[in-house]
Amino acid sequence: MAGTTPGTPRVLRAMNDRAALDLLLEHGPLSRTRIGKLTGLSKPTASQLLARLEAAGLVVVTGTTEGRPGPSAQLYAINASVAHAAGLDVTPERIRAAVADMAGGTVGEFELPTPGRRADSVVRQVTDALEGAVKAAGLTRGDVHRLVIGTPGAFDPSTGRLRYASHLPGWHSPTLLDELAAALPMPVEYENDVNLAAVAEQRLGAAHGHENFVLLWNEEGLGAAVVIGGRLHRGFTGGAGEVGFLPVPGTPLVRQVTRANSGGFQELAGAQALPRLARELGLAPEDIGSGPHAEVASALVAKAAETDSGPYGQLLDAYATGLATGLASMVAVLDPELVVLSGAAIVAGGEPLRARVQAELTELAASRPRLVVGSVRRHPVLRGALESALATTRDEVFDTSR
Repeated sequence: MAGTTPGTPRVLRAMNDRAALDLLLEHGPLSRTRIGKLTGLSKPTASQLLARLEAAGLVVVTGTTEGRPGPSAQLYAINASVAHAAGLDVTPERIRAAVADMAGGTVGEFELPTPGRRADSVVRQVTDALEGAVKAAGLTRGDVHRLVIGTPGAFDPSTGRLRYASHLPGWHSPTLLDELAAALPMPVEYENDVNLAAVAEQRLGAAHGHENFVLLWNEEGLGAAVVIGGRLHRGFTGGAGEVGFLPVPGTPLVRQVTRANSGGFQELAGAQALPRLARELGLAPEDIGSGPHAEVASALVAKAAETDSGPYGQLLDAYATGLATGLASMVAVLDPELVVLSGAAIVAGGEPLRARVQAELTELAASRPRLVVGSVRRHPVLRGALESALATTRDEVFDTSR
């Protein structure tokens, strides 16, 4: 905090202000008395704090307490409209965008289909998707304080180029980040899509309260997010978690993996492996279905989890073994306390698949992490982008020390 010294009244007031704002985010509307009890502040100090935050436009009075003996008390809540943040979830087929208010509520969403779009139209795609969500929220782009964009792969911090995602056309230009910065009126951050799913699970879902965990994702591709000491581990080039390239037993070695955009683990247990497994187990083409790999795989896994016998039970067994094979290598190195299973092609298997993977991993790995199915089911990558953008925006907007 520039111009202040730790322990000065200004710093202490700012710390108390932020503690109160965080409590309102966690609990919703609270009375002055309740805020005082939760923060340990005296009634006069709590009153001054709330008056200060109300004058700054950070809190509003939303009503009064009811159903309790004695006089009713005013309830204070975060002024949700004091600022907004946005997130984008990018795949080759579409860009999904959303805007959230400071209370975390989604106030506008938009989806822009992108199949077959020209590779040189990325900047337009991003701005169109964001504009759609902003308009749906009844805002303008200037009202958005920060944007987080989630993509497959990761932007190399030393070159600014997207790596590990050759299937995302148009996103590999060395000047793309500069072009996007020029086209967008707010600060923009870029993050790997699976990392953002882990942010969503850590803030809102199955990994809440956990400091060390791995999230294994299977949708358009296999990937992982690694959280150590509560922080995402991205690696030197941003490639930590690109486990689809992991060599594993049961598949031939894939050489030049970035050119092939695949690897052993992807071939063993990725979405494209499920239809092949189903054919090998004797399922008819009409039972397997057709369409994008992720959709076909999710439908197959859901049917297998529901039926859980015959060829479908065998399919679930083989899929669980494949997932556990790759996980065993990750667990041997990282020794996480928790593994979150996420992505449509895994979540569709529910508890029957989770139990099988847990049993297989117990046989294959020396440590025994607990496996859970991800609980952020609706657009987890987008939700993680919003949570990431909101965290930084709140740090800026809620800072009353200036």
